Amino acid sequence: MSRGTSDAGQAFPVYLTAVAGLLFLALAFFAVGMASAARNDAQGAADAAALAAAQDARDGLREDLLELFDPDSWEDLLGGNEVGDADGACGAAAEFARKNGAELTGCDPVSFPAGFTVGVRNTEPVGDSLIPGTESTHAEATATAVIEPRCDIGETEAPPNGEPGGEEEDTEEPPGEEEEPEPGHELVCDGIDAPIEIGPDLDPEDLLEILPDPEELFSVHLADQ
Repeated sequence: MSRGTSDAGQAFPVYLTAVAGLLFLALAFFAVGMASAARNDAQGAADAAALAAAQDARDGLREDLLELFDPDSWEDLLGGNEVGDADGACGAAAEFARKNGAELTGCDPVSFPAGFTVGVRNTEPVGDSLIPGTESTHAEATATAVIEPRCDIGETEAPPNGEPGGEEEDTEEPPGEEEEPEPGHELVCDGIDAPIEIGPDLDPEDLLEILPDPEELFSVHLADQ
């Protein structure tokens, strides 16, 4: 046997070992990529579910303001520390998780600012790979979305005798005990140029027309984790 043939025969096992090693690394990177993609999908579903819950609760807060119809008691609602109907909000979260290929594993209200923390799990497992157990492993993720107020409510001074112009009316009646005029309120919101006047005699149907939309009253965004 010639020396060249002998060297080639000795190099062949080394070549096979190198190819096998590279193939193993490629498959390992592929497995890691599959797991990373599944984790990203789960995180996207969690983000969407958390935002859906917070937006549903935000819409409910506007309804609460209309039903309460008492500007003196609006401060807590406008302060962004209440979430309203948590069951309805978590129902919206579950629906958005499902649309993104996941199922809801948790939905809990948070405070200061108000919002929701949700957990999801992908409905499809990671799949077969070199890593044992991945064929039955489901990627999971959590996300928190918060509701932050964009408006403040404050009292306005009532004019003397409750007259819009503040002028006293002449009367021939003897002076007696006068009723204190009720103060009005004004709603000041970011993004809305002029304050929204809410007088003491405002009709509930008129409030429906002048009260800003939910997205103008509150902003919703994902919280840093």
